[in-house]
Parts: sequence; C-alpha cells; structure tokens
Amino acid sequence: MKVLLVNGSPHMQGCTFTALAEVENKLKEEGIETEMHWIGKGDTPGCRSCRQCRHAGYCVLGDDVADVGRRLGEFEGYVFGAPVYYSGVAGQMSAWMDRLFFSAGGRMAGKPAAAVVSCRRAGATASLERFNQYFLINNMLVVGSQYWNEVHGNSPEEVARDLEGLQIMRTLAQNMAWTLKCIAAGRKEGIRHPEHEPKVMTNFIRRLIPATPSPGRTC
Repeated sequence: MKVLLVNGSPHMQGCTFTALAEVENKLKEEGIETEMHWIGKGDTPGCRSCRQCRHAGYCVLGDDVADVGRRLGEFEGYVFGAPVYYSGVAGQMSAWMDRLFFSAGGRMAGKPAAAVVSCRRAGATASLERFNQYFLINNMLVVGSQYWNEVHGNSPEEVARDLEGLQIMRTLAQNMAWTLKCIAAGRKEGIRHPEHEPKVMTNFIRRLIPATPSPGRTC
C-alpha cells in the first residue's frame, strides 16, 4: 500500500511540508509506503476548459499534473496539503487540483483522501472545506482526525511547536493507515467498490412556460 502526499506550497520545506512530514513519518511507522510530491514554485496554469483530457485521460498542458495523473493507479490513498492564502487554498495549488481532478478524478474513486492546511492564524477551516469538495464529488473516502487537519505557525519552527497540530497529523496518518488496511481486508473477502448507476446530470435552467390566466382575469 502506498500513499501520495502532495505539497502545494511554494516553499519546498516550509510549514506545509512540516505538517505533511509528520503524516508521512507516522504512515511509515504503520507500514504504509509513501511518496512526497512538491508541485514547485513555477507557474501552474488553471484549467483552460479545452476538454482534451476527456480523450487523453490526463491533463494535456504538459506539466506535473499530467505526470501525477498518469501515475494515480500506483497509489491507494492521497494526502493533499497547502498553505492558507486569504482564507483559502493557495492559488497555485487550487489551479493544480482543478486540473488533476477534472482530468483524472474518476480514477481516484473509492480511495481515501485527506487535506492538510497550514496557516498563521485563521482561514484553515474554509480552506479544508474547499479541499474536501474535490474528494466528495469523486466518490472518495474523506479521512479526518481528532480535530480539523490543520497546523498553525508562521515558520516551520513555529509549526514544530504546535504540539496539538502535530498530534492531529499523526492521528490523521493512523486513520489513513487503518482505512487502507480495512479496504485491503475487505477486498480479500470479496468486497468490491460499488458499481454505481450511470451518471445523470441535470441543469437548472428550464424553458419558461407562459402562465395560464385564471378564469375571469385579464393579464
């Protein structure tokens, strides 16, 4: 079993990395293989709505989103982390997630995922809500902890002093490991991922039908 951890901070070893590293170390203690991926600090374009991924099976813009999309089958679980900017997920990571999940989200169905955010003071829960939408729309299992999956600090050194935050990360890792082991045990007993109905998509705009005047009433 292998978990992919994605660091969506422009700092390779900043606060977000410190939180993810705590998760990673505990996963390894639980016997889970891990891989850490940093999205870098270069330009990450947003989705261009070209829809070429519908034919290719991955994002065609040619950066690491495509690379990760091709490798999703190697991982049984995922942890995505990012700093909080203006009470939301950092823009570069948000663009990265939009493209990954639009192009390849269906290939993560049935797998556990978790979000981790780091902030100096506030905005963490709003960012977690934004992250979780990617998982919930793709039939994924959302893994939680003993509190919201967040750490606080303005530097890695401050995050290292957030004892509650680091404990939350370790508990998250334990819950992720337990979920993966339960899925593996169920698979051995013949329990498979449910086969869902064909997806129905309903738009909310309807053709307007003129109202019928009431008897004896003029409009």
